[in-house]
Amino acid sequence: MALTLYQLEGCPYCELVVDELEERDLEFDSVWVEGLHSERDEVKRVSGQRAVPVLVDDDRGVTMAESERIVEYLERSYGA
Repeated sequence: MALTLYQLEGCPYCELVVDELEERDLEFDSVWVEGLHSERDEVKRVSGQRAVPVLVDDDRGVTMAESERIVEYLERSYGA
């Protein structure tokens, strides 16, 4: 499984996703991004936008943003 979470230190929306990943005992890599939106080139490259969190699920070919959508995706894709 290849899950990657782009996140920002102290971001409450990112923490919601981390909590969900940990609750489901899913292994993931964290990519810590810069605080300034203008410095988030890697996030822009993978997702087309600069906001976090962004989850990339390489195994399923999914890249998505917005914490609520990511949590719903994890619930649907990795069991309730």
